[in-house]
Amino acid sequence: VQLQASGGGLVQTGGSPTLSCTVSGASGSIFRFNMGWYRQAPGKQRDLVALIQSSGATTYADDVEGRFTISRDNTKNTVYLQMNSLKPEDTAVYYCRRSLLNSSVWGRGTQVTVSS
Repeated sequence: VQLQASGGGLVQTGGSPTLSCTVSGASGSIFRFNMGWYRQAPGKQRDLVALIQSSGATTYADDVEGRFTISRDNTKNTVYLQMNSLKPEDTAVYYCRRSLLNSSVWGRGTQVTVSS
């Protein structure tokens, strides 16, 4: 199974890009899985940004609550992260993750750089 994230790049402060993460491969379904977006800034640990459970319930980190929206399309095996009102401190590599109980798979990540 592979997770391919896309949609990153150089964005101006206040921008609103959308990241996508598509799961493919022999076990490429996301239907039963929780899907999450994480980010890692240089010199910092990887932190949860947003999570959407298989039920559709969502959880957000405090610093993105109200600015970011996570969604999923099970028919396309894709999870999205709509990011609004970006700030320079949102600069990081963004990773998607598929998880179920103690099993998880990570994508390679996509760089988001917010210019001030």
